[in-house]
Amino acid sequence: MKSLNHAPSRAMQFFTSCIMLISLALFPFTSSNAEVVDKSVAVVNNDIITMSEVNELGQPMFQKAATEVPSEQLPTVMAQIRQNVIQKLIDRKLLVQEAARLNISVSDAEVNNAIERIISRNRVSRDQFLEDLKDIGMDETQYREDLKEQILSSKLVGYEVRSKIIIPEEKIIDYYDEHYTEHLQDDGYYILQIGTETSKSDGLHGDAAKQEARKRIKKIHDLALQGKDFKELAKRYSELPSADDGGDLGTFQEKEMAPFMKKAVVGLKPGAISSVVESPSGYQFFTTLSSKEGKIISKVPYDSVKDEIRDILYDQELQSQFEQWFKDIKEKAYIRIL
Repeated sequence: MKSLNHAPSRAMQFFTSCIMLISLALFPFTSSNAEVVDKSVAVVNNDIITMSEVNELGQPMFQKAATEVPSEQLPTVMAQIRQNVIQKLIDRKLLVQEAARLNISVSDAEVNNAIERIISRNRVSRDQFLEDLKDIGMDETQYREDLKEQILSSKLVGYEVRSKIIIPEEKIIDYYDEHYTEHLQDDGYYILQIGTETSKSDGLHGDAAKQEARKRIKKIHDLALQGKDFKELAKRYSELPSADDGGDLGTFQEKEMAPFMKKAVVGLKPGAISSVVESPSGYQFFTTLSSKEGKIISKVPYDSVKDEIRDILYDQELQSQFEQWFKDIKEKAYIRIL
């Protein structure tokens, strides 16, 4: 199942929790030739929610549940899921009512454009996209309704919440200090590594494999000496497990280092590139973000992550304020589940 990353904002996830189970009890059938009698299941201000609306929202998941829920668990699941479906419909009614009060709407064209962006972002065909929806128990009609709800929510957030959010510089600095710096002990070193392994020398063995591994490390080492970003070089070329983390090994005290690492690192100035040293499995070289002379180190420069941190804090504040805003709307509303 490919990710369907379609929420315009993290705050909108408040409305988009996926209901994975539904039961036959949501469908009040009588005899085979009888009519289905609709009834009200909830009141939201001046609107009602009917059983047919509950059935319509739950229907795509019903068939999935029919094959997955053990019969002995079905009564409990029925009661839980029915309440979830009704609650989702209550939230939707409140959202639509508030949007109508503010004269905010979402057109079919906006929904179509959003779906096309989602398909493009996930790099799937439209047919595959629809298959992925089926895998999570949704059809296109329900997905469009959910997406329309998210876009409507985004517009409401923009109107009611976004303009009130300010992220002060001191909050960004506090976040940076907590997540992007590290306090070292007196003899600590924060180390990044890049390495090649003889076992990855295209089927060569012995001295030939070592020679090939050394040739590879020399090319990478030359790039590092030219000032190329060490972490990017590690991610692209290093053959060690730390490559995914940009070669980041974290902090070491001198007594914790392997002899080959100690030979390269001890005395190395922060930001300098070590010489290439032989390791038990191949060849490596290192850089340090700080040495024992520094008690607090920065893993990345503040200016390089400042905007990213601002976005993180903004999203957190947006979700918090949105949830409070919607909670206030809910508390003021007349809601009764029948």
